Amino acid sequence: MLPTPSTTRDKHHVFHGTAVVRAAFVSAVLGWGMGFYGPPMFLYAVMTARDWSLTLVSAAVTLHFLFGAVVVSRMPRLHARYGVPRVTMVGACVLAIGTIGWAMARTHGQLFAAAMLSGAGWVTLSAAGINAMIAPWFERQRPMALSKAYNGASVGGMLFAPLWSVLIARFGFTVAAWIISSAMLAIMAWLTLRVLRFTPAMLGQRPDGDSDSTHAPASRANAAPRKRPLACPPLPGASLWRSWRFQTLAATMSLSLFAQSGMIAHLYSLLAPQMGAQQAGWAMTVLTACAMLGRILYARALDSVQERRMLSCVSFFMQMCGCVMLLTAPGPGVQLWCGLVLFGAGVGNTISLPPLIAQADFAAVDVARVVALIVAISQGLYAFAPLAFSLLMKIPPGSVWLFGGAIGLQLLAIAVLWSGRARSDPAPESPARSPRR
Repeated sequence: MLPTPSTTRDKHHVFHGTAVVRAAFVSAVLGWGMGFYGPPMFLYAVMTARDWSLTLVSAAVTLHFLFGAVVVSRMPRLHARYGVPRVTMVGACVLAIGTIGWAMARTHGQLFAAAMLSGAGWVTLSAAGINAMIAPWFERQRPMALSKAYNGASVGGMLFAPLWSVLIARFGFTVAAWIISSAMLAIMAWLTLRVLRFTPAMLGQRPDGDSDSTHAPASRANAAPRKRPLACPPLPGASLWRSWRFQTLAATMSLSLFAQSGMIAHLYSLLAPQMGAQQAGWAMTVLTACAMLGRILYARALDSVQERRMLSCVSFFMQMCGCVMLLTAPGPGVQLWCGLVLFGAGVGNTISLPPLIAQADFAAVDVARVVALIVAISQGLYAFAPLAFSLLMKIPPGSVWLFGGAIGLQLLAIAVLWSGRARSDPAPESPARSPRR
């Protein structure tokens, strides 16, 4: 029989949610490291090994993200039917097969099949999957828990980008894919069996570490009340799609991620001529570190700020200021680094804040579905961001259009998100009852 967390310690004094946060952090490191930061490395490796065109391999990368968006939209149903641990482990296996498929593809059909598998697998370890791991264990403390878990995405970029480069250069793409995929599967199997397979009910625990019903109300009373400016009735079926709050949240996440993905895809190529390749690499590392710091600071701010949409608007505005400073910087210097810090500090919040807004704006029964759908919609759109911003850069002067496009999209995201707090949704229609005779 598998050991449980309470084998050696009293389960009522050791809150298992802390271990879940750590497991979600590692899952995010692996998921983003392989599924988000991996495809750009795959693109170059496949082109070099097979002598295939940039357009063809780029289409496979786009398919990777688009098919992942389709799968993530179905994840609430998959989690409800099979459970989060099983879906996560199967997703990790599919991701490993797809990654190895990228390396071993000999035909165009095999390449696109591998892209669909890798896209379907990585989303189980990305934003919606992480939220599903954390949600049963945290309510009041969910902002900080999600913040810590989502920091794994940034760490994944810092670790896996150089790791893929070194392993591919040393052993070749096929061996590198086998090494990383095997290690990922071993880690995820251990996390699933030892951490993720447990629920609060199985261990006799409550969200946020409230051990029993007598302590829970007191802790809730002491916590800052969460302000919900609008009534939050459940929105089943198509009524969710008609919700103005859902529409504005989905549009905001899509606009901001589109701007952010397009900027990051081309930022290094803009910085390298000004700063040199080595300093530009350090600049991207600073950007990632600021994303982690910004995510933590905003999670702490949520303890005292009740209006989560407003806090998210502040994050987008900070990114806009960073873009303006980068655009107007005369060259390498203080202004350029300040622009990187401001832009980077908002990068992580683009992923972590929308699920927290969903927690505040929707009924608890709808939150998982809302998160899955907004992630799916935004991922399906930001898959085209690098291509769209590359077309903007072809219009002279390219950098002005690049930064201008990002600023315009962030400004539009602020306006759309803010409009969602002022308009209420109609209550879902209920079937008419016949009069009692």
